[in-house]
Amino acid sequence: CQAASSGLANMHNYFTSVYESRYVSGVVAGMKLNEMIADGQLTEADCKIGYVGAFSYAEVKSGYTAFFLGVRSVCPSATMEVKYTGSWADQALEKETAEALIADGCVLISQHADTTGAATACEAAGVPDVGYNISMLEAAPNWALTSASINWAPYYTYATQCMLDGETIVTDWCQGYSEGADRITELNEKAFKDIEAVKAKVAEVEGAIIDGSLKVFDTSTWTVGGQTITSTATDEWSELYKGVEYIENGTFAESTLASAPAFSFVIDGITELNQVG
Repeated sequence: CQAASSGLANMHNYFTSVYESRYVSGVVAGMKLNEMIADGQLTEADCKIGYVGAFSYAEVKSGYTAFFLGVRSVCPSATMEVKYTGSWADQALEKETAEALIADGCVLISQHADTTGAATACEAAGVPDVGYNISMLEAAPNWALTSASINWAPYYTYATQCMLDGETIVTDWCQGYSEGADRITELNEKAFKDIEAVKAKVAEVEGAIIDGSLKVFDTSTWTVGGQTITSTATDEWSELYKGVEYIENGTFAESTLASAPAFSFVIDGITELNQVG
């Protein structure tokens, strides 16, 4: 994330607004929770979900918050517990972490970690799973719902075309659903009673993100310590945001000042737990 400050013409940052696909995958998860409530498998009070995180970075916090806000947009009673593994890719530890969250009463699991460990644990326990990067259907054919995913093709195409045309590649590139850089993987039709309703809701939410009518980090939809956050450029948040203002028009403007995620709040409804082990 040092390209802008490096002064080097041949150094670039690029990322996507993956928090958008996290949000959409959260909507899918919330619809599954609602289905389980309607079937009498859960009560609204039982809707505690678990999240396997790699590290306590803004990238992970931004992602799990977006996922949670997507869940809550359709299942407002949901709460979430987050456990960190301290590794981007440790299949055994990710599986162990998911198992610990399930043992603690979490009825659905998602992740920001790079293996199928969590999905494997969910399949064995009969717990719905939302993955990351790739479809988890092979690891959890009965319980994987979908995965939040990145499509790098728009950036590779852009950067390659710049090289061919002799044009400068932007130092800090970030695009999202509108440009085809974010998406969710295929929905598991076996995991839902009314898959058409889920598909319709996904299309609605994706359309709202693309046309700008839905802002993932709309400050009216989340609080910290019971308070709505109206500015990050205050003494209260100086340690987190170094006096930089990220709140614009009632929304935390993620990945706009830089491609790297910046959202670092732990919002109400989410509890971070100690690392496994």
